Amino acid sequence: MSRNLFIDGPAGKLEAVLAEPASPSPRGIAIIAHPHPLYGGTMNNKVVHTLFKSFLELEFITAKFNFRGVEQSEGSLYSGNDDGMGEVEDVVAVAEAVTAEYASRFNSSPPLCLAGFSFGGAIQVFAAQRLKPQQVVLVAPAVERLSAPSLSFPQDAQDVQSAPRVLIIQGDQDDVVPLKTVLDWAAPQELPIVVVPGAEHFFHRRLHILKRIVLDSCRP
Repeated sequence: MSRNLFIDGPAGKLEAVLAEPASPSPRGIAIIAHPHPLYGGTMNNKVVHTLFKSFLELEFITAKFNFRGVEQSEGSLYSGNDDGMGEVEDVVAVAEAVTAEYASRFNSSPPLCLAGFSFGGAIQVFAAQRLKPQQVVLVAPAVERLSAPSLSFPQDAQDVQSAPRVLIIQGDQDDVVPLKTVLDWAAPQELPIVVVPGAEHFFHRRLHILKRIVLDSCRP
């Protein structure tokens, strides 16, 4: 069951869609971020919708939303003046609101997954520094363009269990976010990348492969 709603954000109301799985015991909460607002990116993007459906099928309470200034979300559209930090604040606001609403469904703090496509993927890397998710899923993340930081991992072996599970999915024919830029970002962190042969940036005709990778990789 999904519903449309508005969530209080730092720059005004944020338009969102929230869905609950059929299971009475959801696995966690997933927040999905969309591509670049200046290039037509919205929460209705096909890759975002594929991620949304995938996490719902994985029994997560799942939310997607429009960044500030996009469609019915209030606030000023991305200008680049703050390097996306306003959009990071939007993610944090949505995650905190959804977590607060559903806290009673969990025995402890709900496991959190941050997922994003392109610009939204890079924004989720920044948001992860604040929200400390248990899982991060990045599809063609624009990490070079936004100078995204590393996904920090604990150095103490005793804290390894607290490190997030990271899934990066990339097409080898992507000319918007070239594979090399993602490899250069991921390699120093020893993060593997799932490469989809023949896939361009929007995974045209390969969304079913994208969904299968997410379902196979994110099952318990």
